[in-house]
Amino acid sequence: MTHANENAALYFVDRHVDEGRAEKPAFIEGIGAARSLSYGALSDLSGRMAALYARHDIRREDRVAMLVLDQIEFPVIFWGSLKAGVVPVALNTLLSTQVYDTILRDSRARALIVSHDLLPVVEPLLADSPYLDAVFVIGGETPEGCHDFTAELERSETAPPVGVSGAECAFWLYSSGSTGQPKGVRHVHASLRATSDTYGAQVLGVAEEDRVFSAAKMFFAYGLGNAMTFPMAVGATTLLLAGRPTPDAVLDIINRLKPTIFGGVPTLYAATLEHIDSGKGRIDAPLRRCISAGEALPEFIGTSWKKRTGCDILDGVGSTEMLHIFLSNRADDVVYGTSGVAVPGYELRLVDEHGQEVGTGEVGELLVQGDSAAQDYWNQREKSRDTYEGRWTRTGDKYERTAEGRYVYCGRTDDMFKVSGIWVSPFEVEQALTSHPAVLEAAVVAAQDEDGLQKPKAFVVLKSGADRDGLEEALKEVVKDRIGKWKYPRWIEIVEELPKTATGKIQRFRLRGEG
Repeated sequence: MTHANENAALYFVDRHVDEGRAEKPAFIEGIGAARSLSYGALSDLSGRMAALYARHDIRREDRVAMLVLDQIEFPVIFWGSLKAGVVPVALNTLLSTQVYDTILRDSRARALIVSHDLLPVVEPLLADSPYLDAVFVIGGETPEGCHDFTAELERSETAPPVGVSGAECAFWLYSSGSTGQPKGVRHVHASLRATSDTYGAQVLGVAEEDRVFSAAKMFFAYGLGNAMTFPMAVGATTLLLAGRPTPDAVLDIINRLKPTIFGGVPTLYAATLEHIDSGKGRIDAPLRRCISAGEALPEFIGTSWKKRTGCDILDGVGSTEMLHIFLSNRADDVVYGTSGVAVPGYELRLVDEHGQEVGTGEVGELLVQGDSAAQDYWNQREKSRDTYEGRWTRTGDKYERTAEGRYVYCGRTDDMFKVSGIWVSPFEVEQALTSHPAVLEAAVVAAQDEDGLQKPKAFVVLKSGADRDGLEEALKEVVKDRIGKWKYPRWIEIVEELPKTATGKIQRFRLRGEG
């Protein structure tokens, strides 16, 4: 009995050649030489990538680490790996040498493919890495003992996609580590289409004529969906930014290349709005859909963005473990300050510490069920058992559900704390603080007062030129007036920046002094 080949590369790449989109740009780089890659070229080069692995004796189920910027080589390597049955491990491009060493040892990757600009941070590891057999360098001068990626790709012929079932492991992502060391999250081939058929088609509504720009990078589950699977599911075009997504760089891409869909994170939206408000930039593009994830979106950012662009931001919630967004606002149903409702294809539950469902208006941990759930964490049996409960996945997020059925974010399970016996949501306090015109960003954690009781402490980043005179008391009063007198921060510390992951999540555990 033969089964259909469910290799995801057939659907996302090769199908477009058969359907007449071979000449259409799949990816356009937004800076530098502004190279582009058509669907036909991607089909050919990903086949060559599969053959490159065979030439270097890198076999099916072997892991290959990708330390690659958002450039056209990224999709070539990713889809070529899937065609070969090799498992690409997409790595965060902003980590330290020590963390890369940990991940390379943990994943036992047999090869590393690295953008030349990122080579210095991993070069010290290469001689002593116990599992690496080959290193391929993209661009620039190739160091001794490494391979020139482009030359190796050019001298490879082509190979057809291997036959797989949808349940076969396709790729790994390492979780962003907002609460500690990153974990290897293993996803199967079918998960990719599960996200494009649900959020991509039914919430984002991406169409073939769209130009999509994701400031969130492709190594990040959110960016992988935004920039790869969603546009590639319909034959749309993705705009790539290899460098840091600063407001200047993002506005340059938006205004010059005119995307219709933009994916960002709250911190970037806030910084871009301040950039525009201070007269340093503008938005002149036909944006029809803007989305946000990574952290809950403060209400004032959504309303301010809508005022400047005419386009709402659809705030949603996803995770590396679920691959993309499973809870979201919709284009015709946006309520700022909430995360919306379940994405079609997903089920949600809110439970207390005993696993019992909580009632309307009560705080509970969010559990989600859907076809994009990961297999497990690599080599982390206890964490896997704690997170994956049959078909349900624990998100680690605390939420409450309103009478209208919308979900309101309260904070990470580890970040919640009680004041006077009542749960306090750090995010709720942060939203109140950022409603003040002087505040750009805020993070709230629990701290102990002189009696050893937990009270809120706020770390605040101010907008440039903000007046500090009397600000501390003014901020305390804003919180008291907006959300309740017992929730105001007893201490306010003004800082230059907040500790974050590369994907924009605030690392509150570091503010608590835990790492």
